[in-house]
Amino acid sequence: MKTKKVKSAGRFRAGYGSYVRGKITDLESKQRKKQPCPFCKKTVKRLSSGIWQCKNCNKKFASHAYYLNK
Repeated sequence: MKTKKVKSAGRFRAGYGSYVRGKITDLESKQRKKQPCPFCKKTVKRLSSGIWQCKNCNKKFASHAYYLNK
């Protein structure tokens, strides 16, 4: 179930509190955006926590866990 304020974090219901659900919403919205490769500026894919691979130049690198800093 989704709500307007917490969007997809509405799946956690009220037991987790609005602050935690808001933080999860912010994190997931950043994570689901297309992330640019720092080498060629094309799209990268997150393989696992902190490990990324570029679809274009095929480089594999480590960075932040959920999204790349700009």
